[in-house]
Amino acid sequence: MKFISFSKRLSILLLTLTILCLAFTGCHKEDNDLTAITLSEVAHSIFYAPQYAAIELGYFKDEGIDLTLVNAGGADKVMTSLISGDADIGFMGSEASIYTYANGNEDYAVNFAQLTQRAGNFLVSRKPMENFSWADLKGSTVLGGRAGGMPQMVFEYILKKNGIDPKADLSIDQSISFGLTAAAFMENDADFTVEFEPHATALEQSGDGYVVASLGVDSGYVPYTAYCAKKSYFSENSEVIQAFTNAIQKGLDYVNSHTADEIAAVIAPQFAETDVKTIATIVGRYLEQDTWKGDTVFTQESFDLLQDILIGAGELKEKVPYEDLVTTEYAKKAAK
Repeated sequence: MKFISFSKRLSILLLTLTILCLAFTGCHKEDNDLTAITLSEVAHSIFYAPQYAAIELGYFKDEGIDLTLVNAGGADKVMTSLISGDADIGFMGSEASIYTYANGNEDYAVNFAQLTQRAGNFLVSRKPMENFSWADLKGSTVLGGRAGGMPQMVFEYILKKNGIDPKADLSIDQSISFGLTAAAFMENDADFTVEFEPHATALEQSGDGYVVASLGVDSGYVPYTAYCAKKSYFSENSEVIQAFTNAIQKGLDYVNSHTADEIAAVIAPQFAETDVKTIATIVGRYLEQDTWKGDTVFTQESFDLLQDILIGAGELKEKVPYEDLVTTEYAKKAAK
């Protein structure tokens, strides 16, 4: 009879236990593991409340997604992170995807879910103006946005709708980086600034500015922000795209069926520097102007309007195919 040494028996026992543990752990992971996804957002703003509600209420985890959120600070930077592979999904104005396609990039970004249907920024004046008219901007200096970006183009779109020439009738300062215009407004002598929240409300609270107009109201329904991924990503990650869209749809359902106070309480952890009362005020302002879509379907009508705005701003020579840059497959399934 052949004897096996104690040390060898111990090694065999440990190996057996390890295999059993790995098998058990593997089953556990298969049941409970989440798919890691990096989402690059254009800005971290209360304007995107449905997204943060989906995060805080666990909708992404419910859909099997472990979401990492990165604030890129601008649509151009979001697109860069998407094309480079640093992000799986990009969230920004869809003009960036149009530019990329028009420039001949073969693995361009395809939009699969729209979130906002109105602009989310506001015109802030240096002084109170009870009876503001867009004509009041003539001869003034305004802190604007980056050329080719949605904030600036929607602003110019409104000016033109009101018979104002953006180049001849006023001076628009576009030299200040995204997100820094509110601070600059407090220090310089500009007459107006175009601000997202919470900066617009912060300027009012500090007494340095007064909200006199909503670009979201005066521009009408505009496809302001949407989610996209590279064309190549869809073929191998169709289930992930669907799960992501499902989570966003749940976030939209939540904000469209709850009060500003309830929404503020949910998304407050995302905005630790802002008190809940202020968040509720901002959310209420967005609810009143019908900011968020009921579903995530990005229609051709909306896409055509976006391209009309780009062409009017001189940023696009001719329209690109809706069928190439937008898919509604996932949004329609999520809305059911």
